[in-house]
Amino acid sequence: MGNKVVKKRLALFASGRGSNGEALYKAMCDDYINGTFVVIITDHHDAGIVQRADGWGIPIVVIERSDYDSKADFEAAQLEALAPYGVDGIVLAGYMRILGRQLIDSYEYRILNIHPALLPSFPGLHGHRQAIDAGVKVTGCTVHFVDAGMDTGPIIMQNTVPVLPDDTEDTLSERLLPVEHATYVEALRLFCADKLSVEGRIVRNEE
Repeated sequence: MGNKVVKKRLALFASGRGSNGEALYKAMCDDYINGTFVVIITDHHDAGIVQRADGWGIPIVVIERSDYDSKADFEAAQLEALAPYGVDGIVLAGYMRILGRQLIDSYEYRILNIHPALLPSFPGLHGHRQAIDAGVKVTGCTVHFVDAGMDTGPIIMQNTVPVLPDDTEDTLSERLLPVEHATYVEALRLFCADKLSVEGRIVRNEE
């Protein structure tokens, strides 16, 4: 009998509707990703992920910035919330806050994020709108490791979609979303299989 590979213990950070988080969760349930969400952390008590994850049987911790006097206290609360779960990695799925240095240093190259643009182009908010306003003909999504900058960490994987002449922010977002799901699932699968290594700015896929 072979030894079963231990699943990676992951924390999901989400601020919004949670569709990427749900896609990852389903891939884990199907054993496509060798990982499991052991805790969900959100900065909004009414975030869509809270309702979406109802029934998953995963603890949900709400840590709202307004409850803390300082950014440092807020970030300390994040670390404190993670401590009991012994997580191997953190997955950001629509988490709309820049992580603090202490959290990033504690989980170096173990925090993944997805951005709705082809980084390094169009970082920050409204990636779809930025792409349309810039007149590009192709955009896409980027899964990357998180560093202290704004969407500046080493790139793990990217995929593309065309930008059509009559696209709006909503139509482009709708077309890109299933591509985001597939890209994030594949990137997290590689992470949980220990197939990713980082050399400077380059992420190597060792599969």
